[in-house]
Amino acid sequence: MNPSTIAPGLYLAMGERPRRGLIQFTLGVFAVNFVGGAVIALGPGEALLALVPKPSATTRYILETVAGAVMLIAAVLLWRRRGSLAQREIPSPQASGKSGLLLGATVGIVELPTAFPYFAVIAAVIGSGRGPVRQLIALAFYNVAFVLPLILMIVILLIAPERAAAILARARDWLQRRWPRLLAGLALVAGLFVTTLGVTGLTGRTHGAVGRVSRRVRRSITP
Repeated sequence: MNPSTIAPGLYLAMGERPRRGLIQFTLGVFAVNFVGGAVIALGPGEALLALVPKPSATTRYILETVAGAVMLIAAVLLWRRRGSLAQREIPSPQASGKSGLLLGATVGIVELPTAFPYFAVIAAVIGSGRGPVRQLIALAFYNVAFVLPLILMIVILLIAPERAAAILARARDWLQRRWPRLLAGLALVAGLFVTTLGVTGLTGRTHGAVGRVSRRVRRSITP
């Protein structure tokens, strides 16, 4: 649910030649992200990953717990400001005078340097030890999921061209009113999930450490 792709996608879907413009926009976003991820993964990816320090399991669990807490705080702040945020226009780049393909490529190029979730996916793909073909397939699946809302708009335009404008207009109005709540809900779910991973990991290591100490104590006092 990326407003930077959904908002211009809705704009194109309700303009002239909506199917052509939206398909081109979707291909532009997909191509830039997929090619950028492939270049990083198959090019300097291994070397860059080798430079990243490998934290211990305990450190990873602590970082997960902190990250989850940050997400939960963000969810609370979004929920508390949902009314004022909903009154703002959904962020959208200027679409006039650009083809759909160029607009999609522009959005992809602007967003790629700050696409931190995508970088995490690329790192996981590189660290999986799979061959280049499987790495590319994994990146392709991620990017299909990334443009899935745009694909759904294209499907609406194809199966219901007469009613597509009304359907997409309602979708834009709904998104305009609900996006802070939607984003808060996603942050809440993600925060709970990541916090649970971190806390259960820390708890498991603590129990394991206590168990090892107990066994050592029993061995030391056993005649």
